[in-house]
Amino acid sequence: MSAWKRALDAAGIREPELRSDYDAQRRLVARERRSSYLAARVLLPRPVLPHVVAATAVIHRGDDLLDTGPKPQRVAAWASWERRLREALEKGVAEDPPIRAFLHTMTAYPRLGEATEEYLATATAELEFTGFATEADFQAYVDAYSLPAFMLVGTLLGPESGDARYRSLCRTLIEGSQRLDFVNDLAEDLPEGRLGIPAETLRRFSLTPQDLTAGQASPGLRDLVNDQLHAARTALEAARELPALAAPTGRALLSAVIEIELLTADAAAARGTGLLNGSASPPLPGTLRVLRNARKLRTGSRPR
Repeated sequence: MSAWKRALDAAGIREPELRSDYDAQRRLVARERRSSYLAARVLLPRPVLPHVVAATAVIHRGDDLLDTGPKPQRVAAWASWERRLREALEKGVAEDPPIRAFLHTMTAYPRLGEATEEYLATATAELEFTGFATEADFQAYVDAYSLPAFMLVGTLLGPESGDARYRSLCRTLIEGSQRLDFVNDLAEDLPEGRLGIPAETLRRFSLTPQDLTAGQASPGLRDLVNDQLHAARTALEAARELPALAAPTGRALLSAVIEIELLTADAAAARGTGLLNGSASPPLPGTLRVLRNARKLRTGSRPR
């Protein structure tokens, strides 16, 4: 029996159609978020893994609908998805495999209901995103979209009762991660006209979006990259306090996520202005080392 099938058994997911629904979400997450899936498979106790996969699949599906295509197409696609998800939440049944799996996960983790409502209420902020004028706009985006999306998984990994400090540190983590993504993904975002670095920040370094699109390295660009990576690292390092506040089952994974993001920041810094030509990835040996170290935190988790 495969490790995944054992995880489904451990989570009490035994009905054939439902197992098939979770199988489909596992394939999606393993394909689209390979490093995240690897970390979850290695570090999560079996009863938790399918539920984190189901929540991650919903986040990915939402991101895809909100980001892909002309705005009218994205608006219509998201509205259809949101309607089906809300109907499923209301009726307790669903036709879509990803929604059906997520609905079952919500049954196993009732506290996920509040996080789901918040996510649905704020996700359209992504539809309006075309860039930021100010740092305050970036911070508002983190509050309106990045954090609610992350909390679909963060809630599964957190304490059973609400914890304001846990949520605050989740925000610190996702702020650092989002800022890292925006600078690391310059080569992908610039052609789409969705620059995630605020215009006022560009002006501090005597740069414009057109300068970045032109793809020319300059001292100003080097300083900009270093500034944004420093800010991202500061948040990610502060988020190292987060795993201690998580549920025992989530501590190892959250610790690994933070350390892998820091490795990614190091790789981005090494690439420097070359980020205009492509994003950086954490080195495989370092990633494997992080996963090995994080496994030591599983001592307090439920038996596998």
